[in-house]
Amino acid sequence: MKDVLRLGAGSGFWGDAQDPALELLEKGELDYLCFDYLAELTMALLQRQKMKNSDAGYIPDAVQCMNALLPQARERGTRLISNGGGVNIRAAAQRIVENARKDGLAGARIALVEGDDLLGKLDSLTSSNVPLTNMDTGDEDFSAIRSRVVSANVYTDSSGIVESLKGDADVVITGRVSDNALYVGPVVHEFGWQRDAAHADLLAASVTVGHILECAAGCTGGMSSRFADMPRMGQVGFPIAEFRRDGSADITKLPGTGGRVDTFTVKEHLVYEISDPRNYLMPDAVADFTSLSLDAAGTDRVRVSGVKGKPAPDLLKLVVGYQDGWIGETMAFFPWPNAYDRACKARDTMLERFERMGLAADQIHFDFVGLNMLHGPAAPAPDRNGANQMSEVGLRCAVRTRTREEADKVRRAGTHLWIMGPGGTSFGTPMKSRPVVALWPTLIPREFVRQTTDILVA
Repeated sequence: MKDVLRLGAGSGFWGDAQDPALELLEKGELDYLCFDYLAELTMALLQRQKMKNSDAGYIPDAVQCMNALLPQARERGTRLISNGGGVNIRAAAQRIVENARKDGLAGARIALVEGDDLLGKLDSLTSSNVPLTNMDTGDEDFSAIRSRVVSANVYTDSSGIVESLKGDADVVITGRVSDNALYVGPVVHEFGWQRDAAHADLLAASVTVGHILECAAGCTGGMSSRFADMPRMGQVGFPIAEFRRDGSADITKLPGTGGRVDTFTVKEHLVYEISDPRNYLMPDAVADFTSLSLDAAGTDRVRVSGVKGKPAPDLLKLVVGYQDGWIGETMAFFPWPNAYDRACKARDTMLERFERMGLAADQIHFDFVGLNMLHGPAAPAPDRNGANQMSEVGLRCAVRTRTREEADKVRRAGTHLWIMGPGGTSFGTPMKSRPVVALWPTLIPREFVRQTTDILVA
């Protein structure tokens, strides 16, 4: 029976680097390597893929990565956990099994955890008088978007992962579990914790450590306000947690890798994407981030201890994605001299073209790239003389419409600048119109969610 678990972070998002995960597997002496691929909007995009192709809807990177690492993982006794199943978990698991068989990995056990996809249960929720109130806006009229819904996924806890690990799975692939559930699951499984008030602090500690790890390089120097001080970030080491039975853990990374682990990098990620630090609400437990201690425990090593918490909440977050129009977009760049004046002239010309073309737009937005694209209205008003002396200024136009036909007018108006626009204008490839998927976050009683597991054998 282990008293210390070594958990590695293999991915923080869809598209993350794979070489740090391989490095962890080869040198980290890990019990578990966990991969987070999902974001809220990702689920809606994956659901749209599945609607077009019933075999799609999972994260292709997840399947490729699980198969690439599985031979070494089995050899080293490291188990892989991933939420890359997206909205088609079974298809992802089947692809992993098929590839494992081709690679001669007979007997590999691939577990899948389903139950987060509630797209087919929305009407039963409303008929059961679950209000589905929008958490962000307070809007209670869910019926207004019902016909345009494309996805509905609830953040589930780690219980399905625990059940899969009990079944001796080499790989566990899930859908929309909470990000930190990927780490909570193996801890609960190995230490045999119960989901009761007596274990609330320990579960909260596992949620906290999972939150620190879930964005991979996010706690080893990535996204840091001290970016200039972070060494060799192109060779950054992904984090490792040495988690103990008492709920304390050391956050570290492999020696010789880039980046840094210190109390500040851990603090920076601890407060990332949270609301009330005293009540970090997750499906497995509620953690109080103000209760814990962070202490330097050596080079690139921080100890997390003393976490307090409360049992899991009765309500779970359900994120509904729905179609909400289209976006047409263009981009052009203008050179010195008088770069800003050229960009303003191009903006005015496009507005005239929109009027001439009868564009029906819900919103028209312009950014001056290099001046206000990131800060928007918070950016200082440009000094026209100074802006005109910039080497170049870009102009991005984004227009929201109700139909694709209207959005396509924006792209065409952008191409009209090729000759109608100011001299010296440079263009990229005209951007295709794209659908808008909006999100409707809401809360539902836990009793409406049921996770199921299955194990496929190569």
